[in-house]
Amino acid sequence: MPNKVKRFQEREDFYSRISTQNMTPLWEVLDNLVLNQPEDSCVPAHWKYEELRPALMESGQLITAKEAERRVLVLENPAKRGKSRITNSLYAGYQLILPGEIAPAHRHSQSALRFVIEGNGAFTAVEGEKTLMQPGDFVVTPSWNWHDHGNQSDAPMVWVDGLDIPLVEFFNTSFKENLGEDAQMLSRPAGDALARYGSGLLPVDYESRSLNSPVFNYPYARTREALEIMRKTEEWDSCHGLKMRYVNPVDGGFAMPTMATFVQLLPKTFKSIPYRSTDATVFVVVEGSGSTLIGEENFHWNAHDVFVAPSWNWISHRAEEDAVLFSFSDRVIQEKLGLWREQRGNESI
Repeated sequence: MPNKVKRFQEREDFYSRISTQNMTPLWEVLDNLVLNQPEDSCVPAHWKYEELRPALMESGQLITAKEAERRVLVLENPAKRGKSRITNSLYAGYQLILPGEIAPAHRHSQSALRFVIEGNGAFTAVEGEKTLMQPGDFVVTPSWNWHDHGNQSDAPMVWVDGLDIPLVEFFNTSFKENLGEDAQMLSRPAGDALARYGSGLLPVDYESRSLNSPVFNYPYARTREALEIMRKTEEWDSCHGLKMRYVNPVDGGFAMPTMATFVQLLPKTFKSIPYRSTDATVFVVVEGSGSTLIGEENFHWNAHDVFVAPSWNWISHRAEEDAVLFSFSDRVIQEKLGLWREQRGNESI
């Protein structure tokens, strides 16, 4: 016993000495560095649009879109308050543009996505092209592209923003520039990108100069029609229903280099078997109602709600009526690094 006490004291003395040299023994911290399985510091969470919409509209009376630059209510994971993140790697928020407003042009190194949930006819302009946005549209704003938003309709326009802000922060690569004008000069007609790149066609001499899809608006009308056609075969996945990913038409990869985006149809009464994956995922309810069990928490959702499933948490969906979910995660990065992993409830790892 005295030898054990002596050895313990010798080690403690050694640790104290090397600490002054900014070192620590790996064997004392290894179990916290290399885990047996993921332990996400984020928690499951759910934002009910019906309950938070009044606050969003109130914000429109307190500050203009131009004053705010971007009038957004950030969705903060309850375990990450003050960090402006919904998962460890992703940011999300509800953005409001009122009739007649313009959110001035700027660009930044963060990539952004917009998923429209309310209103018709507001626009976003990206790198010289304007697109009108409708509910369910998925809009890409690539890194370092000029973009501005405006609402020429007679009703509020709301969409969910998703950005890779925490990832860019991790790499310390954040840059931003304001144009100094409310709106950028337009150089292409509306719909040019979709016609040129999103119709099963590419210019004959096209060479990709970006990691993003050259299509920057994926209209929900096309997406919903495709889901309805595919549902006729009733090839339902036991975990996902009918789940599709948005792709870059140039190479068939994900539409964005840092955020993977998906859409899935859950038919009425569908109940999925448990599923988990290493990419913490943000879900936006496009239409319908149902519930999702994440770990031990059950969330009942309706159209326009947002909920988040942390990494490596078991999830299962139940649809009360036909439902469509949009989702995004950092899966694209994990796959490129060879880190992504999934498990179905009826499989072993």
